[in-house]
Amino acid sequence: MNIERSQLQAAVGRGLISEAQATQLWALLEEQSKDRPAFTFTHVLYYLGGLIAIGGMTFYVTFGWDRLGGAEIFFIAAVYALVGLVATHYLLEKMQLAIPAGLTGAFVVALTPLAVYGLQVWFGWWDGKQPYRAYHTLVDSRWIAMELATLAVGSVMLWRYRLPFLVMPVAGTLWYMSMDLAPLLHDYLYGADPAAAGWVSSQALWRLRQLVSVGFGLIVVCVALLVDMRSDGKRDFAFWLYLAGVAAFWGGLSSMESGSEVGKMVYCAINIAMLFIGAALGRRVFAVFGALGVAFYLGHLASRVFANSLLFPIVLTLIGLGVIALGVLWQRREQEISRRLRRYLPAPLRRLVEARAA
Repeated sequence: MNIERSQLQAAVGRGLISEAQATQLWALLEEQSKDRPAFTFTHVLYYLGGLIAIGGMTFYVTFGWDRLGGAEIFFIAAVYALVGLVATHYLLEKMQLAIPAGLTGAFVVALTPLAVYGLQVWFGWWDGKQPYRAYHTLVDSRWIAMELATLAVGSVMLWRYRLPFLVMPVAGTLWYMSMDLAPLLHDYLYGADPAAAGWVSSQALWRLRQLVSVGFGLIVVCVALLVDMRSDGKRDFAFWLYLAGVAAFWGGLSSMESGSEVGKMVYCAINIAMLFIGAALGRRVFAVFGALGVAFYLGHLASRVFANSLLFPIVLTLIGLGVIALGVLWQRREQEISRRLRRYLPAPLRRLVEARAA
């Protein structure tokens, strides 16, 4: 629930609080919310600058870097990381600005793959087939060392500074790792030479990627739940973990082609369950992906199962109107329904969700 100044003035007008109390309460609310992400111009500038800096050393590394040696790449990354570390410490410890400190800290973590890549090239541990810029576009088990190092640095930064945005590069790395683990497992199970196993091997790799993505996503969601239960409720450390976990789980699940309509109905049921999980946990990420999954299933029905049906669009419209009516009912009884759903949550998580809702 967001409180606006006009609401406090309305309380003053009704005689519930005095003008002085409204002023003091508003000052307290502003003080407590200054470090919470919000859509203000200051915060937009923070995130824009931080993402540009992070992107400059990750997604937007150009072909010109291919001409640099491993030692040069490593020392450039190390110098930038040192600057980011000093900025993080100064912004947090001296200026008490948690949001920009989180962004500069995330910049340090995001530089880790580049630094490790430079070290590998420098000491001849890299075969040279893939340049660093492919790290964010190609699935390859050889990125695992870079990802493990990033998780280690991210864990140390989180332990030292306790800033929620530091979870973002860690969660992104976990998502990358879920994709890069599949080729590693494939090589272990079927041999390192894909040509030796032929078409069956490529099919097995694709299936393995799907299963690894689903399983890895579930593990990350469980970790996010544990983080949520151990949270103090003031800072949201679990958000990025939920996002990475749900994206990996839902992406792997949605890529699985089922030859039967029963399988597709199960897929739809899972996505509907995600809607209710999102309502129970107060996490919109479950609802967003769940809604996408239901929409994909309805699209399948429209294009395949009922492609020649005159009644299907009419029935779909009625379903849509029914969902709107369900939304109206939900709004009227939201607290009661949410309270019932939360009965199934562990007690620490239930208390956290209820405190967040309040």
